[in-house]
Amino acid sequence: MKHNKFRNYILLLFILAFCSVVAHAEVKLPRLVSSGMVLQRNQPLKIWGWADPKEQITIEFEGANYTTMTGEDKTWQLELPAMAAGGPYTMKINDIKLENILVGDVWLASGQSNMELQLRRVMDLYADEIKKINTDQIRLFRSSTRENAEKEKADYPDGKWLSSTPGNIMEFSAVAWFFADKIHQEQSVPVGIISTAIGGSPAEAWLSKDKVDPFLDPWLERAARMDSARLARKKQENEEPPFNWWYEVNKNDPGVGKWSKGEVDVTGWPQISLPGYWTDKGVDFRNGSIWFYREFDVPESLAGKEAVLRLGRIIDSDSAFVNGTFVGNITYQYPPRIYDVPAGLLKAGKNTVMVRVFCQGGRGGFVEEKPYEIRVGSEIIDITGDWHYHIGAELHPPRGGFGGLSFRPGGLYNSLINPMKNYNIKGVIWYQGETNAGRGFEYRQLFKDLIMDWRKQLDQPDLPFLYVQLANLGIPNKQPVESGWAETRDAQRRALELPNTGMAVAFDIGEWNDIHPLNKKEVARRLALEAEKVAYGNKDIVSSGPLYKSMKIEDGSILLTFTSVGAGLYANSLLEGFQIAGSDGNFVWAKAVVMSKNSVKVWSNEVPEPTEVRYAWDDNPAGSNLKNKEGLPASPFTTEK
Repeated sequence: MKHNKFRNYILLLFILAFCSVVAHAEVKLPRLVSSGMVLQRNQPLKIWGWADPKEQITIEFEGANYTTMTGEDKTWQLELPAMAAGGPYTMKINDIKLENILVGDVWLASGQSNMELQLRRVMDLYADEIKKINTDQIRLFRSSTRENAEKEKADYPDGKWLSSTPGNIMEFSAVAWFFADKIHQEQSVPVGIISTAIGGSPAEAWLSKDKVDPFLDPWLERAARMDSARLARKKQENEEPPFNWWYEVNKNDPGVGKWSKGEVDVTGWPQISLPGYWTDKGVDFRNGSIWFYREFDVPESLAGKEAVLRLGRIIDSDSAFVNGTFVGNITYQYPPRIYDVPAGLLKAGKNTVMVRVFCQGGRGGFVEEKPYEIRVGSEIIDITGDWHYHIGAELHPPRGGFGGLSFRPGGLYNSLINPMKNYNIKGVIWYQGETNAGRGFEYRQLFKDLIMDWRKQLDQPDLPFLYVQLANLGIPNKQPVESGWAETRDAQRRALELPNTGMAVAFDIGEWNDIHPLNKKEVARRLALEAEKVAYGNKDIVSSGPLYKSMKIEDGSILLTFTSVGAGLYANSLLEGFQIAGSDGNFVWAKAVVMSKNSVKVWSNEVPEPTEVRYAWDDNPAGSNLKNKEGLPASPFTTEK
């Protein structure tokens, strides 16, 4: 009997020990709270997670213990005292050990593709600088999720903190990296970046459930109409399989598997000068595949060496072959075509490049003022000029589909912002607006709502929110026109009415032929200037160019006053970019002159009784040159209320 009691006692101890191990094993942390994380200095440190109800959670950190109990909803949270910048530290949460923790400044980098764009895409400008990056003091957290979630997500499905090492650095957002590097230099603290930007996303996709209803209800109604129409068409077409564009183009293209090979007889192929849009050059082709062929000579000294094929930017997508060997492809129009040509492929004398281009409607072509060349070391072989071409498959798809639904309003907030809302941060850097261009008047309130919404959801009512105004794009207009991009820029300017906001003007550093301009370092520098003032309290710094304040009509002209003039408006040049209108609303180009440190006089003999002025009012306001003596450009604006 005693033996049985002893055995049962041992068994009980084993069960209790086992249960304890199982309970601890079930503690789960969010992916942000992990080894390598950067915690926000000078603010209480929020640590949270999940476990079974009523489980005790103990955090050991810097010689102190902190405990709490999991609630019935299986969540727990502890708030640790604020700390100064430093590290690396180790933290233990029950049996989970987190290492290499830094305390510094954490910035959320969000928006759309110009914030998402990675350092690998700006190597043309910054290759030497990027290759030297190797620091553990700037870290990035990014999840691969692009889920457009219907409900709020509690955690990211993947992602981890990455140091700025050669093996990781190409994954960093270019704007976020240059910004973080500048902050690190100025503040001498570790910097963490939480990157959530998603290309093509509208602002309404980033609203929380508290603000999203005005946009979500129409979106759901459209989704219901599309579902109904699809069902009706399915019945009408007697269950016929849907049109498969890629299948049809490959089935009808006689060049598939042939013209990509090394030896192709192009004797009968017509010629076209590239770069350019083929419809502008008399080629009436809008949907399908088209092949382009070019020969180029390689000197004996370069034969056999590694090379790079540069094909600028192609609309819509392409596959490229050198001497019959596939060297790369891009599936959409925006990324630069930079294809590695392996050693041994180039030969002395004649070589060939074949490019198969896919166009699914609209204006296709090779974008001008981009590099089209073979680079072998420092040697460049130009491949612009005459190319042979042959239409592969010209498709006439059935009547149009239903289009696609845009991002679900609130969907990106649910999947990318909600999981980090407990994580204290220093501020936000935001680059977005291209998708909302054309809805600028609506954006005036939408953007302000987004800023206030995030401050509420992150429980940081004074959270610094810094953003980039839209860059220039397209061919400048010779006469004043209406501009959706200018209207959106003006809406962005008006968001400065909210406290603790800052804006980086960028219309002077974009590229007319690329929605993703490369000069991300200057964008980041201007954001960092705003951070110095808004987030770090340096009130003496000149952080922006002139901002429109007020107007006064006098003697057939309009006198404008500005803030953010620094040492004064720059007066040593003829001012360009101003437009003026009377009560009829017809704008004409205006003359303008600096009158004082902070004022400009605008007039036109064509408008004797002016009522309005606008400045830099174009998708690409080239030549608009108002700035302060510190060299920072004035924001585009309209005096219209």
